[in-house]
Formats: sequence, structure tokens, C-alpha cells
Amino acid sequence: MLRGLTTVSFFADDVAAAKDWYTEVLGIEPYFAREIDGHTAYVEFRIGDYQHELGIVDARFAPHARSEQAAGQVTYWHVDDVDASFERLLSLGATVHDKPVERGPGFVTASVVDPFGNILGVMYNQHYLDILGSKEA
Repeated sequence: MLRGLTTVSFFADDVAAAKDWYTEVLGIEPYFAREIDGHTAYVEFRIGDYQHELGIVDARFAPHARSEQAAGQVTYWHVDDVDASFERLLSLGATVHDKPVERGPGFVTASVVDPFGNILGVMYNQHYLDILGSKEA
């Protein structure tokens, strides 16, 4: 039934500020943007080995009221160095959600709350690297 990650959507009251923050975090500009009533309402980045999509949506289009406290699922994005990625995110204004933790050999996770209230997970995942390697072979 579930075949793969397509788009992760984050919500922000200020999409332009979120676009700037994620452009700094990712080192790339969004490939798509949509304006509504003269304001940026949606931007989308394609990132990583499989060009997964990260969309930033104007919070007024959220399907439900947003909590003042970060909660919900955590989507983890593979990184080569969790500690360095975690520290960089904090230096850019994110706050600690879950400090780096080794979950087992080859699996380390951490998460932050971005300046817009979304949980962003980073993970070193040996399985991800194994699958990537098998696709390249």
C-alpha cells in the first residue's frame, strides 16, 4: 500500500521567512513557488538522493488548527553526520526536540523544532545507505 515518500508538508505563518530559512538549511532554492493574493502561499524543495519533496504551506491552509506546541509524527531525513547536522540546525535558530540518540548499530536519530513550529528529524540510517548502494550497483 505505501510505496514511498512523496511530499512532506510543513506549515508556516510566514512562508517567505520559512523559505529563506530552509534555503539556508538545504543550500538550494525551492524549485516551485505559488502566490495567492500577492503573498507566497507555497514553496517546494526537491532534496536528497531520491529528490523527495519538502513543501512549506501557508498555515491558513492547514487542514486542522495548529497547536502552539510541536507534536505529531517525526519524519527523519538521512544525513551523514547527525551531531553536526543537529548542531547546525540549532545554530540557525531551531530548538531541541530530541537530542541525538543511538538507536542501535548504524542508526542514530535527532530532531529539532524549526522556527515555524514544525518537527524536523535527522537520522543516520545504515539501511538507507544499503538501499542507495543497491540502486547504484
